[in-house]
Amino acid sequence: MPSLLTLLLLPFSWLYAGVAAVRNWLYDTEWLATTAAAVPLINVGNLRVGGTGKTPHVAWLVQLLLDAGQQPAILSRGYGRDTRGFRLATAADTAATIGDEPWQHYHEFAGAVPVVVDEDRRHGLAELETLPLKISAVVLDDAYQHRRVQPSLNVLLTEQARPFWQDHVLPAGRLRESRRGARRADVVVVTKCPPTWSEQARREAAAAVHRYTRSNVPVLFSAYEYGNPVAVSGSAAGSGPKPGAEAVLLTGIAQPQPLIDYLRGAGYRLAQHHRFADHHAFTAAELMAVADSLAPGQVVLTTQKDAARLLEPTLRTAVALLPLFYVPIRVRFLADGAQRLQKLLAPLFIPRTVA
Repeated sequence: MPSLLTLLLLPFSWLYAGVAAVRNWLYDTEWLATTAAAVPLINVGNLRVGGTGKTPHVAWLVQLLLDAGQQPAILSRGYGRDTRGFRLATAADTAATIGDEPWQHYHEFAGAVPVVVDEDRRHGLAELETLPLKISAVVLDDAYQHRRVQPSLNVLLTEQARPFWQDHVLPAGRLRESRRGARRADVVVVTKCPPTWSEQARREAAAAVHRYTRSNVPVLFSAYEYGNPVAVSGSAAGSGPKPGAEAVLLTGIAQPQPLIDYLRGAGYRLAQHHRFADHHAFTAAELMAVADSLAPGQVVLTTQKDAARLLEPTLRTAVALLPLFYVPIRVRFLADGAQRLQKLLAPLFIPRTVA
């Protein structure tokens, strides 16, 4: 049942949703133009603000394309960066110049996948096409509401713990547009599911999704797999902490609860959680405070996305005081989800392979 605050905010949500609906109608009826590209555009986005798992799902798709012999690029807004306009990531960039998620993608693929940022995705695509790069696909990171570009495949993510069909439009909820926006999706992925989520629960979730999507849209389910902690820098050394270790958690992401649940379930003892807002720009003073709070033998665990911001040159001295490790995340699809997604992607590349 909605809370009293939610009920009070609903009129403002209806106004917000109405403005978004008019904008979508203008694009749907072609009063406002959309732009396609010379290569397939695969958009990974969501209806809500905050963490639904876009970053690891983008990485999963990019790796799938690489394994299929394609040469993808990633185009992101570069949220939280200190720069503006078009920018092609290089080894000299940091999270401050291109954003933490693009920086993570660039380093995860060791520079083998072009990563570009531009708040105007249409301009970004046009600039990307001028570069001397052999690109067979572009993965758009978080462009579901960026209607000026026309994706070849719209991948809509929704978090299992707070799915779009149970949410409201801002400010009463977290949706950027009404639930009807799901009708633009070509495939829906329910993310962060329990790895052993039952078939019955998946069927019920798929039925809820299909109240808002086209009837033939596939509904897939994914879970997170966590790897062994990886040393970031500073006083972290050796093979990293093992389950049973006492740890302090440091996060600046929207939804840290899945990581907390994993760490506790794996046997880590969490003494403290220093939690900051999504895309938080850490300061040296904050890290010094974390260092001062550590008891002997404790380690600091963080996410890979947070690690991107913690490696800023201005934080080098403060980070050196921390036994700091990040916990890597990978996506695993439940049941036959990976194969079904591969089948959806395959037709896009039959006539378009890189020589």
